[in-house]
Amino acid sequence: MSNKLILALDGEILREYNIERDFMSIGRKHENDIQLNDLTVSGRHALISKVGDHVYIEDLNSTNGTLVNGNYVSKFALQHGNVIQIGHYLFTFFNDDKETYEPTMFIKAELDDTQVVLPEWEMNERAINMRGQPLGALRKLHDPVSSVGIEMRKPFSTIGFEGKKLALINRGAKGYSIVAIKQDASRKTAEIPRLNGKEIGPSAVTLHEHDIISIAGIDMEFYYIN
Repeated sequence: MSNKLILALDGEILREYNIERDFMSIGRKHENDIQLNDLTVSGRHALISKVGDHVYIEDLNSTNGTLVNGNYVSKFALQHGNVIQIGHYLFTFFNDDKETYEPTMFIKAELDDTQVVLPEWEMNERAINMRGQPLGALRKLHDPVSSVGIEMRKPFSTIGFEGKKLALINRGAKGYSIVAIKQDASRKTAEIPRLNGKEIGPSAVTLHEHDIISIAGIDMEFYYIN
């Protein structure tokens, strides 16, 4: 089972954290496993714990509290797609075992709109910020059948191959960005996502029109729908 947290701020993805240890602390101080540079975050704010197949978020009596899907929690068992808010930061919890794929075309089956439940204030803010912004899409190159493309309307969309999620595309207030979803050390070279020929890492990269995303020998063009 692979569990991870995707960290975002102001609608932009910052990085990804694999939950591999039994405990991970979150807070403003340097000694935390995940440090958040935000004065609204307490020095030692919250704790992620893993017990068997379950992952929990626990508030450590922080000043401003910890929210899951917009509700304050003291301790909460996380489920796939839950959104944790700590200060101004958002963490989206992913459980890869909850994802299913159809063994069909790469774009058709494995570019999916990840269901992320955002707090109401975040949904309203996103709606205002996205008003009038162009809609992005991906289309498979060198394939007439896929020339129409796939629209990316949701806040998060993932790209995968053979049942593995390899990259996450974020639609934020400033446009679209992409970040690699870390895999285990045994992953094949072909599974490493690339943007315009360069390897995509754990830090978000802004997408520009006509950028080419490559995974497993398949090239996809990012473009805006007029």
